[in-house]
Amino acid sequence: MRKINIILFVVAALFLLQSCSSKKQEQDASTQKIDVRVFNGNGASNVCVTETLEALNIDAGITAHPITAAQIMSGVLNQTDVLIFPGGSGSKQFNNLGFQGAEKVREFGKQKGNGVVGICAGGYLLGDTPNYPNLHMIPLIHIREHYNRGRGLISFSQTAEGDLSFPENASFDSLYVQYYDGPIYEISDTSSVVVLATINTDIATKSKDPHGVTQGKPAFLSYNYGQGKVIVCVGHPESTHGMRWMVPRMARMSIDAPLISYAKELVKPESYQKELLFFAERSQFESKLFWLLSDEDPHNIVMAIDELKRLHSRPSIRWSIGLLRHPNVMVRLKAAEYLLFTEYTDALPDLKQAVINEKAKDNKEIMDRYYKQLYSYTNSN
Repeated sequence: MRKINIILFVVAALFLLQSCSSKKQEQDASTQKIDVRVFNGNGASNVCVTETLEALNIDAGITAHPITAAQIMSGVLNQTDVLIFPGGSGSKQFNNLGFQGAEKVREFGKQKGNGVVGICAGGYLLGDTPNYPNLHMIPLIHIREHYNRGRGLISFSQTAEGDLSFPENASFDSLYVQYYDGPIYEISDTSSVVVLATINTDIATKSKDPHGVTQGKPAFLSYNYGQGKVIVCVGHPESTHGMRWMVPRMARMSIDAPLISYAKELVKPESYQKELLFFAERSQFESKLFWLLSDEDPHNIVMAIDELKRLHSRPSIRWSIGLLRHPNVMVRLKAAEYLLFTEYTDALPDLKQAVINEKAKDNKEIMDRYYKQLYSYTNSN
C-alpha cells in the first residue's frame, strides 16, 4: 500500500524540513529575503493576484509584490528572484506583456537562480501550444478543445518527485485543489518535464464535454529552462484553504531555495475527502445561496453560509466579507468564522474594523479571537 511504503520517507522529509533551528530560519527571513513578483497586468485576474500575494505572505522569508508590464520593461526583474503569472487569461497576459516584454521574461527565466511559476492561466502562457500566444518556456501543448471545461474541487495524486517537493502531502493517495478551467497538457517529452502530480478527476461538467480526457494529465510540474526553473500548477492552491502553503513552496522550488516547513494550522490536506465539480444544477444552487445572503431572515443567511462552506464555494468567501457589517450579530460572527476557516487573510482590515465596531463585550472577544487567529496566518512559518 502506497501510504505504508512511504511513511518512513514522509517522517524523514518532514524532519529535514524542520531540522533547521528557529534561529537559522529567522536569519534567513531577515537577511536572505526571496523577492517574488506577481504579474498584475491586463489578463491577470485581480482576485488571483490578491490571493497569490496573500498565500506568499505565509512565508516570512519571502517579500511579495505585484509587477506590471511597464515595470518589467523598466528593469525591475533585475531585482527579482521569482516571477509568478497568476490565473486569469494567458493570452491576454501575453498581449499585455507585448513581444519585448515576453522576451525580457524569457531572458529572466533562463538565468541561474531565477524562477518562473505559472498558476492556471499562467500555465497556458508558459506553454508551447501552436496558434496560441504563449511564451514557449515549457515544451508542452495544452489541449485547446478542452478549454472551458468547468470548475470545482478536483482530485490529484503526487508522484515520487512530488512527494520530495511536498512531503506534507506524501501520505495521501488523493489530494484536492480548486480548479478553474486550467490547462490540460499533452506531454511528449517525459525526459525533460518532471511531473510532480497528476489529475485523478474526469473534468467534464458540460453535456458535450468528452470524458476520459483529464485523468493522468499533469496537475503540477517542473521544467529546467536554461539555467532557471519553471514550476506550473493547473489548479489554484492559493484559493484552497489548507493548501495555500503550496504557493510559497513552489516559489522556493523554482530557485532551489531551502524548503522550510509551515504552521500546521495552514497545512491541512486532510480537510478534503472527495472531488466536487460544479455541474449546472450545483451552480444554480450556489446562485440561490448567494441571493439568500441578503435575505431578511438572519437564520437563512447563516444556513446559506454553511451550505456554501459545504460546497467549497470559493466565490462565496468574498461575498461574505460584507456580512461583517450586518445588523445581526449572529450573521456577523458566522461571517467572521467563515473567513477564518477559509484563511482569507485579505479580509483582515475588514475583520479588524468589525472588532472595533462590535459593542457587546462577549461578541467583541469572539470577533477579536477570530481576527488574531487569522492574522497569525501571515508570515506564520
